[in-house]
This record gives sequence, C-alpha cells and structure tokens, in this order.
Amino acid sequence: MKKSTIEEIKERFDNDVERFSNLDTGQQSTIDARVSLELITEAAKRIVPNAQNLLDVGCGGGNYSLMMLTKIPGLNCTLVDLSKPMLYKAFERVSQKTNGEVTILQGDIREVGLKENHYDIILAGAVLHHLRDDTDWEKTFAKLFQLLKPGGCLMISDLIRQDTELLNDYIWERYGDYLEGLGGKAYRQNVLDYVEKEDSPRSMNYQLDLMKQVGFKKVEILHKNMCFGAFGGIK
Repeated sequence: MKKSTIEEIKERFDNDVERFSNLDTGQQSTIDARVSLELITEAAKRIVPNAQNLLDVGCGGGNYSLMMLTKIPGLNCTLVDLSKPMLYKAFERVSQKTNGEVTILQGDIREVGLKENHYDIILAGAVLHHLRDDTDWEKTFAKLFQLLKPGGCLMISDLIRQDTELLNDYIWERYGDYLEGLGGKAYRQNVLDYVEKEDSPRSMNYQLDLMKQVGFKKVEILHKNMCFGAFGGIK
C-alpha cells in the first residue's frame, strides 16, 4: 500500500486538533498512553533536573510539554509540528503553564532549522513512526542527537513493531483484539487500515541500536506493552 504523504498527514492533524489535545479521547487506541507519558517525562526530569530548554517534536496539542512542565516548571519550550492549528493550540496551552519562552515552528523535524547543542530534553511522542526508510531514520536520529546538549536526553513514546515477523504478526493480532474490545470489529479494522496507510514503525531494538550508532552513550527501555513502547537515550 502507498503510504500517506507528509501533506496528507498534515491535513489530517489540521482537522483533528481538539481530539489530539485531549489525553482521554485523543489516544484511545494507544495502549498505556498515560503511563508512557508519565514515565518519559519523569525519567527526563531525573536525568536533567536543572533543564532549561525543551524541544517537543511533533508536539500535537502540547500534552507532552504540559506534562514535562509539571515536573520542571519554567522551561523554555520549542514546539515543532506539521500542523499550524495544532501548533496554535499547543502554544496557547503551553504558554499558560510556563514563564519561559515558548517558540513554535511549523514543519518537518527533518527540515526545520534548530540550534545544535541547545536542548536539555527532547520529547518525541507518537511521531517518529511517520519516518519511512533507513536513511530517514538515520538522519533524524543523528539530527536529534546533535540538537541535544551533552548529558541531555531524547525520550520517545511510540508505536513499534517486532523484529521477528512471526512475533510481529502475533503482537498485532493481540492489538487488534484489544481494539475490537474497545469499539468492535469495524473500529479494529479502521485503526489497523489507518496504521497500514500512514505509519511505518520500527522496532524498539532498531531504534535503540540506532541511538547508540549516532552517539548516545546510554539507552534505556522504560515500558513496553504489545506494539507500544517508551524508551530513550542520554547524550
């Protein structure tokens, strides 16, 4: 199946701002969304307790930045997203919760210009699964590494797959059963069709190996449940 283009993804998020700004309704199909959000933000706080600069990649409505600000108040927040309506919503919400500087940048993380060695914490929540081929993944992880200060961390919460195809089929079958329990057969098919068209997740092993390859000195697994995981790296 031909995957969604960046423009198609942008348009979908432009039209779904309110849903994605609500943790309860926006991430219904994401297993353990709240758990992963708590884990990656608390881990980031413990790794860089005196953090000043946060980069939220694919920020959506700002949920990840908002949670991070409950851990470390007053952060300067840089919010990046494809969708301008999402950015406006995130800016409005995040600005109310920090006295730090809030900057918004519309665009693809692969292309936007950002300061190197500047960010203490980078959060990537449900965004990297939109990367496509190996080159895409390698360039993006190398860029995120360069943007971090030494000692800073990249924390990821995302859709993942298994490396072994047999096990991947099994895990996604289980995820399908979970979706069916939430909303019936039609909902199951709708979500799985959407994933097939829009997403191209890689395994947690692949991403952790890639982090080491681009220079992260430590990588950590925080949580995994079926085809969702929370993990990160320290520069």
